[in-house]
Amino acid sequence: NSEKEGKSMQNSFQANRKLRTVLANGIIMGLYIVLSLLVRPVSSGMIQFRISESLNHLVVFNRKLMWGVLGGVIFFNLFFGFGVMDALFGGAQTLFALSLTAFLQKKVPSIPVRMCLNSLFFTVSMFFIAFMLVPSGGQAFWTTYGWLALSEAIIMTISAPIMYFINKSLKFETRI
Repeated sequence: NSEKEGKSMQNSFQANRKLRTVLANGIIMGLYIVLSLLVRPVSSGMIQFRISESLNHLVVFNRKLMWGVLGGVIFFNLFFGFGVMDALFGGAQTLFALSLTAFLQKKVPSIPVRMCLNSLFFTVSMFFIAFMLVPSGGQAFWTTYGWLALSEAIIMTISAPIMYFINKSLKFETRI
């Protein structure tokens, strides 16, 4: 009888953990959308200053949080960006960069180093967005890529220490 109770409690704990993960990702998705809407005039196009991109750093602390960021990108791009193509290319770019960061979670123990790498992954991978905006390539592609990469690098660099200090209080790695 006590063995059944133990298994029941374990199953309940696992279900609670899964629910907390889903809820946390839902909140992150909502935050991403709201933060993007706050700066909507400069959140899409050749120059993008989305403060919501700071949420990309959450994956440095806890890779389970990547789905909320990805969902926020896809939803915002689909309904407030350039539609289906933006959702596909923006989603691919985000999944690519977040996956690289998540992969490094146990391989690179230093949080500041992972934050720098995360910023680099997002900056470099803006080629996905540049290709969506200028599929013909050439000078227009490289100019667009340059502006996109620069704007992403600025946001990711400014937000890294902010997210680092927020994590000191909230401890994202232990929340779910």
